[in-house]
Amino acid sequence: MNEAQFQDRPPKTDRVNAYDEKHLAIYVRLLMAEEEGADWREVVHVIFGLDPAREPDRAKIVHDSHLARARWMVDAGYQQLLQPRMQ
Repeated sequence: MNEAQFQDRPPKTDRVNAYDEKHLAIYVRLLMAEEEGADWREVVHVIFGLDPAREPDRAKIVHDSHLARARWMVDAGYQQLLQPRMQ
């Protein structure tokens, strides 16, 4: 993935936002990797294209913040995806 396509931390809102919708596939991949017990360093390299050896702090922030948002989507956000859009 190109670094310009993601933020270090996804926007933290109480509603699903455009960033979430654009990055749903990433959230699913992160959750699957977690379920499989994959090492976060490999995950952040494969999904985000970051080198955790060169940027350990940033890589950890990107991984952890996106994984947290993915968990939020599973716990609460998905319900909003099923609701009709307000005009």
